[in-house]
Amino acid sequence: MFGLSRGQSFHRLQSKPSSSAGGEGLRHLPRPGASSTDSNTTSRLYFAFVLLLLTLTPRVDSSWWYIGALGARVICDNIPGLVNKQRQLCQKHPDIMQSIGEGAKEWIRECQHQFRHHRWNCSTLDRDHTVFGRVMLRSSREAAFVYAISSAGVVYAITRACSQGELKTCNCDPQRRGRNRDNSGDYDWGGCSDNINYGIKFAKAFVDAKEKKVRDARALMNLHNNRCGRMAVKRFMKLECKCHGVSGSCTLRTCWLAMSDFRKTGDYLRRKYNGAIQVTTNQDGTGFMVANKNFRKVNKNDLVYFENSPDYCLMDKAAGSLGTAGRVCNKSSRGTDGCEVMCCGRGYDTTRVKRITKCECKFKWCCAVECKDCEDTVDVHTCKSPKRAEWADQT
Repeated sequence: MFGLSRGQSFHRLQSKPSSSAGGEGLRHLPRPGASSTDSNTTSRLYFAFVLLLLTLTPRVDSSWWYIGALGARVICDNIPGLVNKQRQLCQKHPDIMQSIGEGAKEWIRECQHQFRHHRWNCSTLDRDHTVFGRVMLRSSREAAFVYAISSAGVVYAITRACSQGELKTCNCDPQRRGRNRDNSGDYDWGGCSDNINYGIKFAKAFVDAKEKKVRDARALMNLHNNRCGRMAVKRFMKLECKCHGVSGSCTLRTCWLAMSDFRKTGDYLRRKYNGAIQVTTNQDGTGFMVANKNFRKVNKNDLVYFENSPDYCLMDKAAGSLGTAGRVCNKSSRGTDGCEVMCCGRGYDTTRVKRITKCECKFKWCCAVECKDCEDTVDVHTCKSPKRAEWADQT
C-alpha cells in the first residue's frame, strides 16, 4: 500500500446478493404446508445469530494512518476513521494533511527498519484502511511502539514543512531571536530554527482527538504513548552554528535549532519498546499501575502496554499475525534474525542465488566513478512453513 512492505491481506468473506431471471432479489417463500409461525421463528433465530456474530467479532477501526496511502489525493471526507475534530482540522489545513501523508510513509519506513530482524516486522496490509490490520487490536508493546512512532512522525513532518515554507500557518520558530549563550560562548540567533512547538501542538490536537473522544483504558494507553512519541522528537533537537570572522574564526556565531535525523527518534523509541512496562489502570481509570509490583513505577517517557504479545510464529488471522514462513533469516546469527529464533524451530530452506554487485570502482577525472559488475553466488535461508497445513488457516 505504501510501497514499503509486502503485507499479506486477509481474505474477507463477502455475501453476494442472488438474483432471479427477472432481476429481483431471491425471496424466501414459505414451504407448502408450513405455517407462518415457523417462518417467524426461523427469522428470529437468524437475526439473533447475526446479532451474536456482530457482538462477538472484534472491530478493527480505520485510522488516520491511511492518509499516507492517499498521497496527493487527500480529500477529508474520503479518509476513513477520522473523528469530527480530525475532519475539521483536515478541511481547515489541507496543506498540513499533505505533510502528514508524506510523513506517514517515513515513519512506517522507520518502523520497518527497526523491526526488520524480528518476527513482527511492522508489515502493512495492501488496501486496508487500518494499515496494520488486527494486530493493533491487542494492547501490546507493538501497538505501543506504533502509536508512539506515528505521533513522532506527525511532529517531524509538520515541523519540517514549517521550516521549508510549505505551510500557510507557520514558518521558522519566532521565539529564537536576539542573543544567547552556550558552553562555547555567546551567539546570535539566526537562520531558521525548526518550529518544534508548533509541530507538537498540531500533532497533539490531530492525533489525540480520536482517543479523547473514547476515553477508555485503551485510549488512555494510546494517549500516553502518543505523548512519548511527540516528546522523543523534541529530545533530539540540536544547536547548529555558522562561524563568522577573519579566516573562518568563530569570533561571531549565528546559530539555530534543528531537528536531528528521524533515525535517532526511531532508535530511541526502539529502546523504549525493549523496556516497555506492562500496566493496569488505577481504580479511578485516570492513570496506570505496574502489573508486576517488582517493577519500577511508570514515568512519562516509558512506553506502556496492557497485554502480552503473540509469538508471531504462525499465521493467525484473529491475532493479525502473518507468521514467519518464507522470511529470510541469518544462519550464523544467534539473535532475533537468526534462523533458530526467526523460524520458531521449524527449520529453514536454503537456496543458492547469483547476485550482481558493483566492484573494482575507480574515480575517473573529472568527475565520475566507474565500477565493474561482479557476480557472486550466495546462500539465502528462508523459514519453512508449518508442517500441518491447518496452522495457516488459524482464525
